[in-house]
Amino acid sequence: MHKLEIKNFSVKIEDKQILKNVNLTINSGEVHAIMGPNGTGKSTLASAIMGAPQYEVTSGEVLLDGVNILEMPVDERARLGIFLAMQNPVEVPGVTNSTFMREALSAKLGKRVNLIDFALDYEDKSKELEMRPDLPHRYLNQGFSGGEKKRNEVLQLKVLQPKFAMLDEIDSGLDVDALRIVGTNIQEMVGPNMGVLLITHYQRILDYIKPTYVHVIVGGTIVKTGGLEIIKEIEQNGYQNFTGEEK
Repeated sequence: MHKLEIKNFSVKIEDKQILKNVNLTINSGEVHAIMGPNGTGKSTLASAIMGAPQYEVTSGEVLLDGVNILEMPVDERARLGIFLAMQNPVEVPGVTNSTFMREALSAKLGKRVNLIDFALDYEDKSKELEMRPDLPHRYLNQGFSGGEKKRNEVLQLKVLQPKFAMLDEIDSGLDVDALRIVGTNIQEMVGPNMGVLLITHYQRILDYIKPTYVHVIVGGTIVKTGGLEIIKEIEQNGYQNFTGEEK
């Protein structure tokens, strides 16, 4: 079992304060859904935990199994077990998916991964995501559709098997069938070895990835924590009950 603790976490970009004293604890086997209006800090939370350089942490700690990761470079955070699936995965011409993932897995394990063993496991996992046969071997995300990029992020997740996965709008760009495939594959990974921080605008992904808790962020602060009743409230009234603004 693992624990990710976010304590009094405040973040700014340039002179603008984005997050203000965010407190959140995620355990293995839990899914924490983060919802809220646009521009309230949802993506900033995930990116700052991962160590994106444009964000400045002004206070707080992020503890992975009791170890503060904030002074660590991004690659060390990844090796320790933090994974971020980005809203807009970047394209990397000249580097194939399979090469990228084998190198990433070797870095995480601290040893060279056997090519044949990796190839067999990699093919199995790509089939579980019902990916087109050529996609796993093309250049990383180059020429992929939005939905294909998201499946590819989940393929990376399945290969690397982190302790905590932060999924930033993993449902965007997915059609109905892709949403089911992606959501089901992620839900199957949730358990004693992995917890999830899921950022989303829509209830539909939560039909497949079952949230343990739902948090609403407004103005850079978590203003409400609960269960599925929060999603129903958002569906009925939007975020006006949390922001004080009328529709």
